[in-house]
Amino acid sequence: MRQPFTRRLQAALAILALAAAAGGVVLTAPEASAAAGGATGYATQNGGTTGGAGGQTVRATTGTAIHAALCGRAADSTPIVIEVEGTINHGNTSKVSGSSCNTADGVIELKQISNVTIVGVGGGAVFDQIGIHIRESSNIVIQNVTVRNVKKSGSPTSNGGDAIGMESGVRNVWVDHTTLEASGGESEGYDGLFDMKSDTRYVTLSYSVLRNSGRGGLVGSSESDVSNGFVTYHHNLFENIDSRAPLLRGGVGHMFNNHYVRINSSGINSRAGARAKVENNYFEDSKDVLGTFYTDAAGYWQADGNTLDNVTWSSPGEDNNPAGPDMKSTTTVSIPYAYTADAAGCVPDVVSRTAGADKGLKVSDGNCATQPPTEPTPGPTDPTPPGGTNLSIGAGSDGSSKASGTSFGHLRDGDLTTYWSPAGSTGHASVKWDSATAVSSVVIREAAGSEGSIGAWRLLDADAGTVLASGDGAGTISFPRTTLRKITFEIVGSTGSPKIAEYETYAG
Repeated sequence: MRQPFTRRLQAALAILALAAAAGGVVLTAPEASAAAGGATGYATQNGGTTGGAGGQTVRATTGTAIHAALCGRAADSTPIVIEVEGTINHGNTSKVSGSSCNTADGVIELKQISNVTIVGVGGGAVFDQIGIHIRESSNIVIQNVTVRNVKKSGSPTSNGGDAIGMESGVRNVWVDHTTLEASGGESEGYDGLFDMKSDTRYVTLSYSVLRNSGRGGLVGSSESDVSNGFVTYHHNLFENIDSRAPLLRGGVGHMFNNHYVRINSSGINSRAGARAKVENNYFEDSKDVLGTFYTDAAGYWQADGNTLDNVTWSSPGEDNNPAGPDMKSTTTVSIPYAYTADAAGCVPDVVSRTAGADKGLKVSDGNCATQPPTEPTPGPTDPTPPGGTNLSIGAGSDGSSKASGTSFGHLRDGDLTTYWSPAGSTGHASVKWDSATAVSSVVIREAAGSEGSIGAWRLLDADAGTVLASGDGAGTISFPRTTLRKITFEIVGSTGSPKIAEYETYAG
């Protein structure tokens, strides 16, 4: 049961006071400097990844302050941008309790939450021997931070030895302009730099440095953990990595414009039915950069436009199927999003100027040159709110018969964990006001686990009985500004059971 508003307000104020004491400061709008630019890759799918865009901005200089900022929100889905400066370590990272968070000591815990951005600012943000753990969460952005020397054995330990680890139903994560590094392999106490397991999907790792580790990262923790995938790696530097760059079990991976230097044992390891599109990468001074390794559970790849510079290959065997030396494709992989790949020959130069923390968030222009980040341009299904106030909050709602346990009120409560679902595969829901209200755009957000279930739809001016727009799939719907008292979203086709978490309306 939710707490009364006054109690929630008192709790939030107490947590914000703790944040201030622990090194966190709430910023006014003129002081805030959240990161700009938008994701490319699979993080743009499934409704997109915007993190805490549009939410409050908080400055944190300790891990405890990061946790306090998460716990100080009105709900676990309330958008927030946490600007981090300084060094985060075990000495300043403690558990904070609250109804909108689930934190822990000795790790940055992003658990059972959504709509969060963590971005390094000022003199830089370093997570020293502290990992970032993402579990049962969605719409997370991590940008411009360094995470180093996270251990699973020895002292101190954090996050199972992963610099960034994701597990258990994670959706839509964009990690960008980060530096992830270790000081050795498993025998020195380290594990992976960037791991995904237990049904983690729609992830992009871009403009980042992964180096000096035995293991770059995995997608799937075992040959049976194949529900992960839809992950993009682009414009990253993999340097002095023994293996797993990445290890891909099941699912689909897209690797383009990465610079691989000193991959010591094996690089892109596609296995257990995985399918990898590997294009316009530059592989240098490395061994077995692509193939299926250490298993007889085959994976597949499409390799195009790559440059091999002093790459060596092992001989094929029962548990060893290198793609080289000729790098012939074994499948084709269709990519659903737009992107522009640099020519492989200029990748080392472009990556050296853009990848990693504290590089000014520079990006490639797709023509072997770099440029400052630009604000994203919303597409037809981009979930970024059009701007202004969500008019659905405080409005009324009704519709056709609803599925058991769901509510029309959940369409406008600002909570992505609650939802309305029709009694069948089709139905309609409306947002309504007591007086005429001007509306020019709608955002339909699907509940976690039901993404892609909404097929064909119509948006209706319920007052006039006219069609404002029609289309396919959830996302942002724009139409000529219309003044009305009731607007109806009608699902006329679906796959599975459609579930709408939020039905947002905007004037501009």
